[in-house]
Amino acid sequence: MSESEWVPGDHEFALCLTHDVDRPYKTYQSLYYALKERDPSHLRGLLPGSNPYWTFQEMLDLESELGVTSAFYFLNEQDLFADRPPRDWLSGKAWQLYAGRYEIEDPEIISLIREIDDRGWEVGLHGSYESYADREMLATEKRHLEDVLGHEVIGGRQHYLNIERPETWTYQRAAGLQYDATPGSSLDYGFHDGYDPYRPFDDAFVVFPLTLMECALPDPGANFEKAWQICERLLTEAAANDAVMSVLWHPRFFSDDYPGYDVIYRRIVEKALEMDAWVGAPGTLYETLDHQSAPQAVAEERASQSAD
Repeated sequence: MSESEWVPGDHEFALCLTHDVDRPYKTYQSLYYALKERDPSHLRGLLPGSNPYWTFQEMLDLESELGVTSAFYFLNEQDLFADRPPRDWLSGKAWQLYAGRYEIEDPEIISLIREIDDRGWEVGLHGSYESYADREMLATEKRHLEDVLGHEVIGGRQHYLNIERPETWTYQRAAGLQYDATPGSSLDYGFHDGYDPYRPFDDAFVVFPLTLMECALPDPGANFEKAWQICERLLTEAAANDAVMSVLWHPRFFSDDYPGYDVIYRRIVEKALEMDAWVGAPGTLYETLDHQSAPQAVAEERASQSAD
């Protein structure tokens, strides 16, 4: 049984499940993979009615089967041609950042957001690439998402894990967000920010560090056992340290373009439940925390340490 204030009830540790909704449509990637792998079958992703990256029903059904929920963070990114200067139109980086995105007010996206919310999953904000350093942009994106959703969102993660500490957190808090799930890496995994979430302002605002993004793993399609051993080791470390572990799986990694990643995700959740972990969305975990006495306890502990 965990003695951590961050782990609910009698659970051994906590596992937060998150999904950044970046590109739910396979667009120019179809041509890229067709050329890279010399496989014209990828071009089927360009056909009307074909959308291999729209995996949301499979994701919701998988988590429902396992009795857990997760957070889906929605992005309101700039459009390459409508919002960016013409000089960006020939930039490879700009195509990577701004092309092939989605409009948050598209009827299909609105319907998805509301279905996720209606089924009891968390909808959160995926702050755009530049919003980590722009207070007004971040606040506008949050209001826009809430207009679509019909109620407030309490947390999210910045796109590309962009963050300036503590400035980004001050912008998030000013916009009305109550937690951030940004700190982490797309290249590495582990508890580099510690085993616990933390309160950077000694108040109710909480940071949930990211332990594992799927793309940091060895490709499970080529070396499944190596990828799974890493995940199992992280779960064991979490249990040994009463930790809050957080994982990020993008929806496209549940498609056939990324074989093995869906199986790894399922095994992570199943293993965590077998190990008596609390498993769910960060927003749900946030709601279980004591946000009145905890900041006062932090302040008193720091005052005591200073006196010593």
